[in-house]
Amino acid sequence: MPVPLTREQARKMLEQCGMSIAEFSRTHDLNPNLVSDLLAGRKKGLRGEAHRAAVLLGIKEGVIDDFPTSASNE
Repeated sequence: MPVPLTREQARKMLEQCGMSIAEFSRTHDLNPNLVSDLLAGRKKGLRGEAHRAAVLLGIKEGVIDDFPTSASNE
């Protein structure tokens, strides 16, 4: 299992890919303020959207389950 990136490594990875926080957020349907807070260490990414964002950024090991959020799929 890969070792999680540090917040600084995740930020550099985005820079190396030429991707802004806003673009990363749009690509993954995330709140850009949340992504910024994770990269700055203001959020830990423990659950919900923050957990999903932390896993996608590579700063946290974890599983992302895409459970339906509403009963509209019935």
